[in-house]
Amino acid sequence: MSNLRWAFADGAVIAKRNLIKIKRVPDLLVFTTISPIMFVLLFAYVFGGSISPPGVNYREFLIAGIFAQTVIFGATFTGAGLADDMQKGVIDRFRSLPMSRSAVLVGRTASDIVYNMISITVMSLTGLIVGWRIRTSLPEAVGGFLLLLFFAYAFSWVMAYVGMLVSSPEVVSNASFIVVFPITFVANTFVPSDNLPPVLRAIAEWNPVSAVAQGARELFGNTSPAAPPPEVWSLQHPVLYTLIWVAIILAVFVPLSVRQYKRAASR
Repeated sequence: MSNLRWAFADGAVIAKRNLIKIKRVPDLLVFTTISPIMFVLLFAYVFGGSISPPGVNYREFLIAGIFAQTVIFGATFTGAGLADDMQKGVIDRFRSLPMSRSAVLVGRTASDIVYNMISITVMSLTGLIVGWRIRTSLPEAVGGFLLLLFFAYAFSWVMAYVGMLVSSPEVVSNASFIVVFPITFVANTFVPSDNLPPVLRAIAEWNPVSAVAQGARELFGNTSPAAPPPEVWSLQHPVLYTLIWVAIILAVFVPLSVRQYKRAASR
């Protein structure tokens, strides 16, 4: 128990150090917020007129999908940040200090939750401007945002593992783009999965990103009772399916990331 408290205490210090970068590198915050605004405006006004989800306004359908995509892309900051620290020798300095070995990973993943919270706030305000509305209670709405952040936090541990495997933040960015871009588009993020070809539809229906987006839509009240119910279990119970994935990802990638960190730091 004392080791766990030690890891969280040291992790809080590392998280504070990462968040200070917002003041020192304001460009990072600017690009973090501009990208979600561009996606909301692009899809709402360019594609919105040609896509009609059954029983719901496309802009209300869209926002949860963009939320899901953005927090997953936001999780890539974890891998890039760790790779950057490795490249600059910051990790070697941490190793010389009397601190928990897992504190760097705990702090890195925790600080990236703040980046995602900023992105979600900006997207929410932009969504309200273009016509998105939350039509459920406050607790349900909070649950929708927490669902997004839980999944983003779990995915940040995947990117932490990647960041420990590669040699530079540029490689992390390229590798994450190759992986994240397909899994966020072969999903119901921007169009209903019913509109996809059969093979892609099957992938999209069981894609955890689809469950995150569908769960957020239900918790925000952006679905219609008139729409046909999902045919697969994953979308019939999207919140539960998402939480199962969160548990699996954390159970697999937390120990893998800590082990890889020890190996990488000893090189």
